[in-house]
Amino acid sequence: MSFSFTLPKWYDLHTHMRQGALLAPLIEQHLKMGCAGILAMPNTKPPVAKVLKSDAGADLSIEEYVSQLNAAGGHAFSDIIAPLYLSAATTAQMITAGAQSGLLRAAKYYPPHGTTNSEKAMSLSHFIQNGVIAALEEHGVVLCIHGEKHDVEGEAYFGRGTNAEEAFYEEKMHLLCASFPNLKIVAEHITTKIAADFVNGCGGNVAATITPQHLLYNVGHMMQGLKYHLYCMPVVKFEEDREALRRAVLDPLNTKFFAGTDSAPHCVKATPCGCAAGCYTGGIAPQLYAQAFENAGADLSNAKTQQAFIHFLCTNGAQFYNLPVPSETFTLSRRPSEVHALKTELGTITPLPIGMLSTQATSTTLNWSVEC
Repeated sequence: MSFSFTLPKWYDLHTHMRQGALLAPLIEQHLKMGCAGILAMPNTKPPVAKVLKSDAGADLSIEEYVSQLNAAGGHAFSDIIAPLYLSAATTAQMITAGAQSGLLRAAKYYPPHGTTNSEKAMSLSHFIQNGVIAALEEHGVVLCIHGEKHDVEGEAYFGRGTNAEEAFYEEKMHLLCASFPNLKIVAEHITTKIAADFVNGCGGNVAATITPQHLLYNVGHMMQGLKYHLYCMPVVKFEEDREALRRAVLDPLNTKFFAGTDSAPHCVKATPCGCAAGCYTGGIAPQLYAQAFENAGADLSNAKTQQAFIHFLCTNGAQFYNLPVPSETFTLSRRPSEVHALKTELGTITPLPIGMLSTQATSTTLNWSVEC
């Protein structure tokens, strides 16, 4: 059955745009899927760990990175948020000055050595002790958290009884929220029932992003045939966890969960030192989210289900970040569309649904299409 519905343009509130020659093609792919704006993650090289170009240090600044994004086509977005990478150089004074400048609207916590380019990260307790978290709370800066405990052994990182994300939410997040009750927090790319339940149990100042892959797949899909294009951080979990995430986004009263693709392009996914973390979903995220809703049993031809989808994709995140819901729209249709590998100057990027195939394919067909 073919049908269509119209949605407001949406903000991808967790994506990776990289640097240099990758910026323009990645921005183009986001614009073609109806994005009104992006939150571009700061784990670049060097990281976006300053606010102003004139600030001390050799790191990239928010000012410079936003300028680079705009020059590569990002001026077509209505807004770009570039979070500050929290590092050893981050101080409470930097947070205060950055917030007062208007450039600092979000900050990103990475677990040290826990994901791509997180080598300059520090422990959460470090930022609690040096006043950075208190300054974020005072000035209304959103803290985006990669919620995994970094100092665990392999058996605890992904075990039958617990994993790095569950340990973080059971131990670190409770302390953080109790100590800073007014801090605005986005629990990024959550993967577990424990994380979803935690967010649901908090007030309106705590929300979460969910990726397409964590709604579509569980760890069995990754392990069956070792589908390394599904490898991301945090890794996909068990069916109980996928079901909890699906319930969260399908809830017609959902105000706390919203779209953040964590789209992460890699020209070389399998490297000599291991598999690069990240799934590329640029250009096709609304289609994948729609497929995830459908796979969960939702009927997107139904007006109430469409509204739940719009809440998740288009309005919840905008409202949390105090962004205007765009008046511009795009159309999502239940009809087939082709997706192809993305050719760039630096190499070919394989979108997730192609990478999930068992052959060396360069294209595949999706059940959904987008028109902007």
